[in-house]
Amino acid sequence: MPNLKDLKNRIASVKSTRKITKAMQMVAAAKLRRAQDAAESSRPYTERFNAVMAGLAAGSAGSEAAPKLLSGTGSDQVQLLIVMTAERGLCGGFNGNIAKLAKAHAAKLLAEGKTVKVLTVGKKGRDAIKRDLGDHFVGHVDLSAVKRLGYADAQGIAKDVLARFDGEEFDVATIFFARFENVVTQHPTAQQIIPAKFETTEDAEATLYDYEPSEEEILADLLPRGVATAIFSALLENAASEQGARMSAMDNATRNAGEMIDKLTIQYNRSRQAVITNELIEIISGAEAL
Repeated sequence: MPNLKDLKNRIASVKSTRKITKAMQMVAAAKLRRAQDAAESSRPYTERFNAVMAGLAAGSAGSEAAPKLLSGTGSDQVQLLIVMTAERGLCGGFNGNIAKLAKAHAAKLLAEGKTVKVLTVGKKGRDAIKRDLGDHFVGHVDLSAVKRLGYADAQGIAKDVLARFDGEEFDVATIFFARFENVVTQHPTAQQIIPAKFETTEDAEATLYDYEPSEEEILADLLPRGVATAIFSALLENAASEQGARMSAMDNATRNAGEMIDKLTIQYNRSRQAVITNELIEIISGAEAL
């Protein structure tokens, strides 16, 4: 049984930890509002962009002049997995869930005899899958110095991916990220970006346009931008999901610390009362002996 000094030190230690987790929760809450606004503001643009691209893609489907980013290489043998996670931890299962989805997808592809290459964005995702997929790593993007995500950050990643595609290093590229819903819910998501896939919407089907120049030329110009847009949207969703997950995790940690302090305080008081009782018994016994 720990003595009073040990219990007192443990209580002080847990109280210090609670102060840290509470502060981190408040910081995450402040950052969440800005990250959530950025993610939600990007969705209408992304959805409308994809709707226009879906209409263009439907018009040039099957055409020999269709851009390679749309038609693909004609094979899916070499797969590039772009795993996007956070640079920091202490955000619950956020990083682990994305890594788990990426590892499951990679295992499925490897079982089918495909070649898997992994490009990681964020240190925590790299650490999470290094043991299982370390031999398949082909690159890493470090965003630890980025204080506020911008489109230029997504463009840098997109240029790297497009250069690898032009160099015939892979056939299919898929990004893995967490789509933000609310503070307690973030959905790990896999989205294919090369060859581009666009869901045909009712709006895209109902609206007819005459394009000048040709649809193929417009697609050739917009598809690289579409890759950067998809990556930027994923980065923004990840940023909001990370802060939401961290806020929730730190709130749970703060509550757990409070419960532990209460239990340790009760144990400390009981031990202290036992010590006082023993001292009184010794005094009374000594007085009676006299």
